[in-house]
Amino acid sequence: MWPAALTRLLRRRIVYIVLAVLLLVYGFGQLFNQDSFGGLHGDEYVVQRTRPLLWTQQLLAPEEQLNRTESRCRNSVQGHRLLADERGFVCRREELLATGCCNPELPGIGYYSCRTCNASSHCCGVYEYCVSCCLHPGQQPLLERVLRAPNTPKYIFASVADHFELCLVKCRTNSHSVEHENKYRDAAAKHCYGLTEAHESQRDVAPQGASRR
Repeated sequence: MWPAALTRLLRRRIVYIVLAVLLLVYGFGQLFNQDSFGGLHGDEYVVQRTRPLLWTQQLLAPEEQLNRTESRCRNSVQGHRLLADERGFVCRREELLATGCCNPELPGIGYYSCRTCNASSHCCGVYEYCVSCCLHPGQQPLLERVLRAPNTPKYIFASVADHFELCLVKCRTNSHSVEHENKYRDAAAKHCYGLTEAHESQRDVAPQGASRR
């Protein structure tokens, strides 16, 4: 009698195990479904800003920057040799003040400097000069076009709070900076603050029906 009871118990447990496995498979399938995000398909998901982006409002001469009341500055941080601060100055790392600001009293200091930048392509050879040039108040119309462009990664730019953060992000190299996925399109000017498009090698290999970046 007990062998029959044991057989029934084992069958019952097998049924439970199969059901549990099916539920796990279904759950993981929903979690890693690449065609949906929060119940919305990728092409339906729209990132929107929750607050207006703060632009640089006025153009001050370097000597006028001394009268500004800010006690500290944000800067580009990452440069081994140069840094750009949020006021538009570029200086050597060793010239940076304890406040995080470049010293505007230094002779020949770069201010809204477009050195190493191409005025036509809006691309620069040095990241810090790209940030400095991008910060010029006169770049606002161009940057507004960048934000509205269909190939702009809005999920990145929606999170920036102001002109300085936008320039930090925009001047970093990205997929539009390369061709064939492994070579810079222009190694001498790979940091761009203006409108950019994917290289034809990337567009050609894009899956049919996928959005082009």
